[in-house]
Amino acid sequence: MKKLTLSTARLAVLMAVLTAVSKLLGFVREMVLANYFGAGPVTDAYIMAQSIPNNLMAAVISAVGTSYLPAFSAKNEKEGREAADRFTSQLVDLQLLIIASVVALGCLLARPLISVFAPGFSGETADLTAWYLRFAFFVLFFSVLTYIFGAWLNYKGVFLPQIVYAVAANLVLITVVVISARTDRRLLIIGPLASAALTGTAHFIRAKKEGFRYTPDFSLSEGVKEVIGLAVPIFIGGYVSQINLAIDKILASGLAEGCVSALNYANQIIGSISGLTVTIFVTILYPRLNMAYVQGDHERMSDLSERGIRLIWILAVPLSFGLICYAPDVIRLLFERGAFSAAATKLTSSALVFYSIGLAFLSLNTLITKIYYSMHDTKTAVKCSAVSVLLNIVLNLVLVGPMGHAGLALATSISYMANTALLGYTFTRRYPSIRLISSFKAPLQILAVSAVSVGCSRLAYSAAGTGIVRLALCCALAMVLYLAMLKILRFQELDLIYQLFGRGRKSGDAPSGGEGSREE
Repeated sequence: MKKLTLSTARLAVLMAVLTAVSKLLGFVREMVLANYFGAGPVTDAYIMAQSIPNNLMAAVISAVGTSYLPAFSAKNEKEGREAADRFTSQLVDLQLLIIASVVALGCLLARPLISVFAPGFSGETADLTAWYLRFAFFVLFFSVLTYIFGAWLNYKGVFLPQIVYAVAANLVLITVVVISARTDRRLLIIGPLASAALTGTAHFIRAKKEGFRYTPDFSLSEGVKEVIGLAVPIFIGGYVSQINLAIDKILASGLAEGCVSALNYANQIIGSISGLTVTIFVTILYPRLNMAYVQGDHERMSDLSERGIRLIWILAVPLSFGLICYAPDVIRLLFERGAFSAAATKLTSSALVFYSIGLAFLSLNTLITKIYYSMHDTKTAVKCSAVSVLLNIVLNLVLVGPMGHAGLALATSISYMANTALLGYTFTRRYPSIRLISSFKAPLQILAVSAVSVGCSRLAYSAAGTGIVRLALCCALAMVLYLAMLKILRFQELDLIYQLFGRGRKSGDAPSGGEGSREE
């Protein structure tokens, strides 16, 4: 059992590293896009064209993919692999049939769809968006394969290839951006289509290699009906989020040229940082939370939850302060070259400042949602998310007038805060035996320490002058001050890193075999 535990831990670390590589490549992709096309009509059209199919169908595909695994597992255990694979084939065939109809309608109604989702687009921007959109709809076919066969592979214990496919997909996207910039901008949309085709096909081929047997079957079996029933509540929650994203882009499309792109670039930075700070710990904590819940060890689950939340807070809060203080410098360093002008830097940095306010709460939401899932409670997290999304929509409408695209970013951050409060409050009421946080003293100390360390760094940067080297040195100064003050305050969360990645059993962990040694 100990050997198995070590293998699982090492696998989780390798997954986290590969995920980090994938996210960094995604970030490089955005840098290359900004370099060649800046923040203007081409990137606005490119981003909008990809978002429309997502707004229409992503929630459906995601909901079916999420509800597929429990149904497949039950089918596999009760009726055997052959029946489970036949059920998978039925589900895939039905989805592809529906997607074919959506693609046909989408290609025919491209211009009317742009009028609905991007009413502020006109002329050349609208024409280019329509061109991109007709190709973007075909991505949906391969999304079905990725979701279903990704879940199938996870059930079989195959995790790493999926992340490698994501890395390869980002390399394809980067290559196509460069080719398009040097030849014809209309080729830009081939990148998402080619990367989706690579990812979806690779998942299917890998599943076949692992033993999956595909049988063409378009019948609506009981298993498929079960998945549809399970997918409905997940779909509702996901579709509310898609509506929110659509409203963001609709409002942004009516603002100054480049606002859609500016929001996208800023959001990519936030998403990359959140993923890199949260992925490692959530990946490793999640199975431990599941194990603690199954064993009925509420004390261990409380300990893992609380320390995980504090660790994410320790990582995310100073990053949030840093982005707020250095937003223009970060955008200038990453993007301001080629077609990305100083005006685009100003647009993007203002969005980044207001997105950064919600960074720590976005990270916390990811972990707390996983804690709910580990307790087999998905409905509560979806309900909380739906409420926060509705709040975001209202705030979008209120803030876009006086603040423009920055108001849309601020609305998103406020909704993240509200979601964290809802998730935490509801959890405390529903599960009083498990604590998420025992005191607000530590979070407040982290806020204070982060403000002081980043503030001192910013003062030093202002006095020393601008430049990449000075920026790096001042960021290093902030990190040294931050860690030193955490040490003085005796924060022990870094020990959790050793416990997660180290060998053997540490304090707070149950023995690797049998029941936990702690008595309730």
